Amino acid sequence: MVFKKLHWTLKRHPFLYVTRFRLLSKNANEAVIDSCSYNALNGKADIPDLYTRINSEIFKTGMPETDLALIKQLVLWLSEHTTVGPGLSEPSDKALETLLYGAGGVCSDMAQVFNNFCVINDIQVREWGTTSAPFNRANGGHSFNEVYIRELDKWLLVDPSWGVFFFNNKGVPLSVIEVYDLSRSGQAVAYDSFLPDQHISSRQVTKNYLSPDIVPFLICDYRNKTYDRYLKFTRPYMPVFMIHFMVYLFGKSYHYKFPIDDYKKIFV
Repeated sequence: MVFKKLHWTLKRHPFLYVTRFRLLSKNANEAVIDSCSYNALNGKADIPDLYTRINSEIFKTGMPETDLALIKQLVLWLSEHTTVGPGLSEPSDKALETLLYGAGGVCSDMAQVFNNFCVINDIQVREWGTTSAPFNRANGGHSFNEVYIRELDKWLLVDPSWGVFFFNNKGVPLSVIEVYDLSRSGQAVAYDSFLPDQHISSRQVTKNYLSPDIVPFLICDYRNKTYDRYLKFTRPYMPVFMIHFMVYLFGKSYHYKFPIDDYKKIFV
């Protein structure tokens, strides 16, 4: 029990949380992030074989004809076959294995697993997070994804943990930037889950997405193969924050890009 409490403190302590943002954050704009995608630095060869084996199970009856249908089927399958629990901070094959057969994983683990499935299915994807500005230790943030849907010729926000899309008042699905542009201009933003019997409360959506103090950031330059290697060989011996700092010192770290807010507002 003492060890578990110490592990949580080292992993989730507010000082470490804020320090991570100080080291990794960069202000950006929409033009800068336009070409960013997880696929740019992560090819199919960088994804563990377990994903390909599970992908064959997910689409055993055949591949959907559209990107949107593929994304819905993938999220539905993951929802039906995974169990949430404590955050993992494990190599990506171990994270998937634990989500499927163990009892662990939070939104960031699901978003990372979702990234890898998108890569092997030729779907352009990127991962986003939200945090509060100023920093509020009662809000640990949220992770979700954005996918490029070819038949719609646009990026769409998708939350694989909840099976949620966002829409404007005409029922058009929205990108991340569109969600915040509409919300901050006082226009209506609708949302709905395509998972059967999934109810998402307005409190959850407000807390993680639409509260006035919530700011979104894009997670860029994440190399799955690099983090898998470091986590696999050092995870048994080093705290997670030290592993990530080591990757940072070697110049191989991911970064946070803030396209519509000044990240320094977090530290006010």
